[in-house]
Amino acid sequence: MKRLSATLASLFFFLSFFSQSSYPKREVRAVWLTTIGGLDWPHSYAQSSTSAERQKQELRQLLDRYRRANINTVLLQTRIRATVIYPSQIEPWDGCLSGLPGKSPGYDALQFAIDECHKRGMELHAWIVTIPIGKWDAYGCRQLRRHRHKMLRKAGAEGFMNPELPETADYLADLCAEVTRNYDVDGIHLDYIRYPETWPAKVNKAQGRAHITHIVRAVHERVKALKPWVKLSCAPIGKRDDLTRFWSHGWNAYTTVCQDVQGWMREGWMDEVFPMMYFKDEQFYPFAIDWAESAAGKIVAPGLGIYFLHPKEKNWAPDVITREMAVLRQNGLGHAFFRGKFLTDNVKGIYDFTADRFDLYPALVPSMPWLYARRPAAPTRFQTVESAGSITLRWSGATDHSGAPYLSYNVYASSVYPVDVVDARNLIAPRLTTPYLQIPSAANRYFAVTAMDRYGNESEPLQMSEKRLSPTLTFLPTDGRTLRLPDDVKLVDAEYVVIESMTGTIVATRPIQAGIIHVSMLKNGVYTVRTLDRKHVTHRLGMLILKR
Repeated sequence: MKRLSATLASLFFFLSFFSQSSYPKREVRAVWLTTIGGLDWPHSYAQSSTSAERQKQELRQLLDRYRRANINTVLLQTRIRATVIYPSQIEPWDGCLSGLPGKSPGYDALQFAIDECHKRGMELHAWIVTIPIGKWDAYGCRQLRRHRHKMLRKAGAEGFMNPELPETADYLADLCAEVTRNYDVDGIHLDYIRYPETWPAKVNKAQGRAHITHIVRAVHERVKALKPWVKLSCAPIGKRDDLTRFWSHGWNAYTTVCQDVQGWMREGWMDEVFPMMYFKDEQFYPFAIDWAESAAGKIVAPGLGIYFLHPKEKNWAPDVITREMAVLRQNGLGHAFFRGKFLTDNVKGIYDFTADRFDLYPALVPSMPWLYARRPAAPTRFQTVESAGSITLRWSGATDHSGAPYLSYNVYASSVYPVDVVDARNLIAPRLTTPYLQIPSAANRYFAVTAMDRYGNESEPLQMSEKRLSPTLTFLPTDGRTLRLPDDVKLVDAEYVVIESMTGTIVATRPIQAGIIHVSMLKNGVYTVRTLDRKHVTHRLGMLILKR
């Protein structure tokens, strides 16, 4: 609590002025992507090849939106209620994909999501709902009752796995091991790893914590035996416990629902935690700082209840969330949004604030030195090839020491040599899985590349030659708010202007009107500007540099 007064005193200044130090290079920025009932995704069923492609395209568009907001971690609901979104040997398909419980959508949704996240430089963590198994008569619960009836308990109309039985720990460990073994996930994320509040426990609190801890330890041992770099995380109740000066109002992780999260982090059974801090004011700030002070060196990214911004929920003012984000950053904590739809729907401007101000630049997730700390050897060869308005960067020679199957790469760019790889503003392409990158040509730019292992350890940078790249394209005039198109654009039979990022992602499409395009919504950076006609033919107009 010693830091609380100082934190609150400097909050206004922090929100008002964003400097280099305001954008950390390492920070978790996560979103919970809910699949139950298609709340966040999908909003249509896959019952044919055409409808499956429509479902996939919806996810691609969501992930593009996350990427533009510099989200680096997607918590994808993978086990729902004794049902899953991948072909499992343990549990049946959930109906959220196909519309029919137990029926495949015709593709592996988990594998597809992993591939699409990795293409965008984002981690994917498989979100596993543990203890609840849905309505007693629902499909998943019925299937589990057929062969695991003694492991289950009914409370009202709901079914639950009994955390007091060793079989429960073994079963959940088997499920997490199946995902870890068969998929290139970056993390296993345990949800509802606690006693249900509707379930009167017959054991004392210490015994209850021992039962829940047994499950956590069992999952940890199985996952780490297969792939030690896979993060194990959980979403505990947002208040760890009552504090000396602040009461949790009877709702906390340690005492109420038997989650010894601090112990899990201290023992190394949890690498990362996402406490569900869907509160405000004195019910948020002291408890957030408590998480920072009890993290035992592990990663903490509190969950923010952005759904409460919605008028049909609690209709919070937007500064409730933006102030919370600022305090978390001041205290070295990440942030996670619950849930995805409220972010991408831009409820009360939360997406705009995140993408255009608070998370303006990319960030790498923190490393895990408690698991492995040796850095990879840097690439040794750097090649740049310019042609037709683009430049291809290639590198090789990096060496991994961790035993993981592959390295990823981070590319940095700057007008100053050598490129400062500590400055998050210079990071243009995080977590590439290929040793090359094609981007639009740009004058007076230098590049550097680093290798990064699966534990997040980053090598020293390999700097490109000090020789500057020569300009090959026209740079279009802009005042930072509007872009003036060349006069000859009228000669091109086009209706739209397309603006692409340096990695080729379309970030804006605007109709051609009077030769002026509004660009105030774009982040600082370098872009390619193209025309687009009705036949989808494009013509490159030039480069756009925004530096406000």
